[in-house]
Amino acid sequence: MAIEIKELTSRSENYSQWYQDLVIKADMAETSAVRGCMVIKPYGYAIWEKMQRALDDMFKATGHQNAYFPLFIPKSFLSREADHVEGFAKECAVVTHYRLKNDPNGGGVVVDPAARLEEELIVRPTSETIIWNTYKNWIHSYRDLPILCNQWANVVRWEMRTRLFLRTAEFLWQEGHTAHATREEAEEETVRMLNVYASFAEDFMAIPVIKGVKSANERFAGALETYCIEALMQDGKALQAGTSHFLGQNFAKAFDVKFITKENSEEYVWATSWGVSTRLIGALIMTHSDDNGLVLPPKLAPYQVVIVPIYKNADQLSIINAKAEEIVVQLKSLGISVKYDNSDNRKPGWKFAEYELKGVPVRLALGGRDIENGTIEIARRDTLTKETVLVENIATRVQDLLTDIQTNIYRKAYDYRASVTRPVDTYDEFKEEIEKGGFLLCHWDGTPETEELIKNETKATIRCIPFEGDKIAGKCMVTGKPSAQRVVFARAY
Repeated sequence: MAIEIKELTSRSENYSQWYQDLVIKADMAETSAVRGCMVIKPYGYAIWEKMQRALDDMFKATGHQNAYFPLFIPKSFLSREADHVEGFAKECAVVTHYRLKNDPNGGGVVVDPAARLEEELIVRPTSETIIWNTYKNWIHSYRDLPILCNQWANVVRWEMRTRLFLRTAEFLWQEGHTAHATREEAEEETVRMLNVYASFAEDFMAIPVIKGVKSANERFAGALETYCIEALMQDGKALQAGTSHFLGQNFAKAFDVKFITKENSEEYVWATSWGVSTRLIGALIMTHSDDNGLVLPPKLAPYQVVIVPIYKNADQLSIINAKAEEIVVQLKSLGISVKYDNSDNRKPGWKFAEYELKGVPVRLALGGRDIENGTIEIARRDTLTKETVLVENIATRVQDLLTDIQTNIYRKAYDYRASVTRPVDTYDEFKEEIEKGGFLLCHWDGTPETEELIKNETKATIRCIPFEGDKIAGKCMVTGKPSAQRVVFARAY
């Protein structure tokens, strides 16, 4: 393993390759036999499970319930909302037949031409259409509202250029779909869920984010407004870490979902949708990790502590095992996830390297001399520093360390973002500064034409129009026309 870690490409040499190396060498995921799809391995999936658990609790605390809707969507459903179908048409996987048969010429299995579907089915790229077709059966009166549903699912978007976790043809996510009696309720829901995502990103992932609204060019297909949280990776590129969409009445009108109001009139329902996906694992990797491997926030690490015994013989190992088990019980009683690795097929040095690569926040090393002295060595992954403490104080010290590591990696990410976020006033300056990466705060005249010109010439996009920050009016850096406030530009994943 020590040799393999040396083969981990450095971030400064090739950031993209470093990321790819790390995902594979840390045993998180691998490419599959299916083009553009990945296998999420147990260690990577354990991180996703922790994310799911935390988010699911947050959703339920705000009144949402989980449901499940079909994977397949009739093609005609996507045609009902024009912007929506245009936004996803190029990414859709289409099912045309329902049966295979043996090739009479001995060529293996072939599609049975007699089994063509009357209507093609789309493998869901997102579920607004199938869900709003369903809501038509659920909603009749104001008493049926609001509906606050979420589903954990997989979706398929036929990506041409894929990268593990960040962009794959199939990925895992959650998608919330809510129905409301008034525009105000729907808009409140949209912002509420954006704030849930922001809290999760900052409190659990230790990633600082900017909250804002997308420009019309970047808006979700079929939405009136798209709100987002934007994160910044170590290479200076942005990553959209979550979106919440105010859909207005677009989908209710497309699927004729009406309700009787308290005043006994008939109105269309108001809608929202919101989602985050397994690309958050990519964000986690690229925000915190280093040339030695993963750096995981304690709140999302599959195990927060690993204990490695150092021993000379079986008798010494037996004594260490007994003490280690005591420590394990202590830590678990405090809600700390811990692994005791006393496997005999690898040496301690190999294990140290392995758990450093996998980003385990705290490593404890317990040897024969430690047993005699009543001490234990602690190494923290974020700073790679070590200390020796009394075994009797280990539980308290580990608790404090985990809290400190969570805070420290957030602060480090925040400070980096602050160091590469700067205002830019002219387009010439913008073209120079965008090559350095980071968030550029610029005035823009609000037109899609100017936004498209900037994107074509620099590959930079408006990440969001931030809720907070410089609200002072100015002049567009490209056209000189009036601008209400600075917006956030960056190159992005």
